[in-house]
Amino acid sequence: MDGSLVLEDGTAVRGAFFGARRRVFGELVFNTNMTGYTEALTDPSYRGQILMMTYPLIGNYGVDPETMESETIQPTGFVVREACAAPSHPRSSLALSEFLKTYETPAIERADTRALTIKIRSKGTMKAALVPAKEDVDAVAREVRKSPHPDTRNLVGEVSCRRVERYPGSGKRTLVVVDCGVKRNIIREAQRYADVIRVPYDATSDEILAHKPDGVILSNGPGDPAHPEIRATAVKAAKDLVGRTPLLGICLGHQLLALAFGGKTYKLKFGHRGGNQPVKDLRSGRVHITSQNHGFAVDPDSLPSSEFEVTHLNLNDGTVEGMAHRELPIFSVQYHPEARPGPWDNEYIFRDFVAELKGA
Repeated sequence: MDGSLVLEDGTAVRGAFFGARRRVFGELVFNTNMTGYTEALTDPSYRGQILMMTYPLIGNYGVDPETMESETIQPTGFVVREACAAPSHPRSSLALSEFLKTYETPAIERADTRALTIKIRSKGTMKAALVPAKEDVDAVAREVRKSPHPDTRNLVGEVSCRRVERYPGSGKRTLVVVDCGVKRNIIREAQRYADVIRVPYDATSDEILAHKPDGVILSNGPGDPAHPEIRATAVKAAKDLVGRTPLLGICLGHQLLALAFGGKTYKLKFGHRGGNQPVKDLRSGRVHITSQNHGFAVDPDSLPSSEFEVTHLNLNDGTVEGMAHRELPIFSVQYHPEARPGPWDNEYIFRDFVAELKGA
């Protein structure tokens, strides 16, 4: 037991390192998926966080790099109950421990993830550190408390692309994806309907419109949507695009659209992270099981009711999961319609967006 997870409230949990052995800080969050750990580890929305899996056995089918959702591991650290040392799957090319070491990501196993999850559900997410077990945990806890919260950083700027990238698709139309930390599968799903142009999060509305898009997708991503640097860039661009092109917001993009129309966002106690979140479509009455990864939500009372209607609600806590403009082709969802990992129930969101495009 050569490692420790130390929380800001002084809790210290011993474990065994099975990834890189180094000191890291982050916000401890939990994910309830049974599978999909490779996709979760490479989801840019986890930037600045220490990811803990609630399912007790992780790594049993190894790692297939083809399932990565970005170019690197995004969380600062990883915590599991048991890491499988002998994975078995025909598409696996390396063990989870090798994958973590390749990207210098520290991870510990043998931690009591059940007790930690109960603590987070009770008290909310906390800042934490992964350190060698020989360190003084009281001193580490004090250091964790003094450390700035990851949300104070421009995490979107850390994960966004630096230049325009193009992805050939159907050739029938063009979609621009504003990369706030986009998962690869959002681009893949968009390619089924259009050629895709990926632009940095701080692209201006004029720069976006210069590509003559038939529609614009505001992507998922990490951190606080109301961060000053995000308000000055992605939120401003979204506001400037209103009425000039159809808009679809996904996860963080959903929150950015709310802010662009004068709405407000707030931080959830422990967020929604996993592939089993029930969401009700208020228009059809149908309930979908969704894949989610977010720590903030839209305040429904802050939305201009004359312009927006809430279209989806989370059945666990009643939070806003979707909204639509009453007149313009603008709508958004808080969950991930592209899945990876998670159920594929919600691919229709992309189809519905394409149906809103001019000439579709």
